[in-house]
Amino acid sequence: MDIQIVKIEKPEAINFILGQSHFIKTVEDIHEALVAAVPGIKFGLAFCEASGKCLIRWSGTDEKMIELAQKNALAIGAGHSFILFLGEGFFPINVLNTLKNIPEICGFFCATANSASVLLADDGEGRGILGVIDGSRPQGIEGDEDIAWRKEFLRMIGYKL
Repeated sequence: MDIQIVKIEKPEAINFILGQSHFIKTVEDIHEALVAAVPGIKFGLAFCEASGKCLIRWSGTDEKMIELAQKNALAIGAGHSFILFLGEGFFPINVLNTLKNIPEICGFFCATANSASVLLADDGEGRGILGVIDGSRPQGIEGDEDIAWRKEFLRMIGYKL
């Protein structure tokens, strides 16, 4: 078995969600759920089909996000995985609960705008995702100033009242 690391390639401000599903229907169901949940959403989605033709199935509303999804899905190449890139100004927090209600989605590995790498196992026939390295290591424990900054920041961007 071969262990590999694939770095997610994306612009810094772009968020993505990496998950696993079990059915080719995932592509259409995610597309429909996203456009119903967030009118005007910009996204690109790619799904690694694990049987039949074993193609990268894709959909989306934004060409650049679609291209990112296709490129990264091809690099990851893990069966039944999907990667969803959200256009600038769209965030996982606004769509994760919607995605959790799609019956064929098995789970999520990450939802982030951070630099990320995917740890893969390749047995010569297929690939599986072992985990994700999301961002950087902690540099310490937050202090009183850091807590005050966090609370102020969340209110400034509208996530807390």
